[in-house]
Amino acid sequence: MDATELRRWCLQHAAAIEDFPFGPETSVFKVAGKMFALTALDREPLAVSVKCEPDLAVELRHSYPAIRPGYHLNKRHWNTITLDGSLPDQFVRELIEDSYDLIVSALPKRLRQQLGD
Repeated sequence: MDATELRRWCLQHAAAIEDFPFGPETSVFKVAGKMFALTALDREPLAVSVKCEPDLAVELRHSYPAIRPGYHLNKRHWNTITLDGSLPDQFVRELIEDSYDLIVSALPKRLRQQLGD
C-alpha cells in the first residue's frame, strides 16, 4: 500500500475528511471531528496509526513485528502500523476500517444516524 492508496482508503469512509492540525507533513483522517487515522504520507517507510480495542491492540503487537504501540498516542488504544509490505493490504484496510468503526460507534446516536450507521 502506498501513500496515495492509503489516503484514498481513509477518505472513502462516510464523512471522512483529511485535516492537518499538526502541520502540513502529518495527515489526520477524521470523522465528525474525531481522529481515526494518522500518517506522514511522505515518510519512508510509510506508517499509519489507527485506534484499536485495547486487548486486540496488544494481541496484534505480539503477532506482527510491523505493528507497535501508537507513536505519540495513547498506547492502550492506538497502534502504529509500518507499511513495509509484510502485512497484506487487505489486512491494513481492515484495521483502518475497524478504527473508523470504533470512532463512529462512540459518536452520539444522532451523528451515527447521519452517517448511516
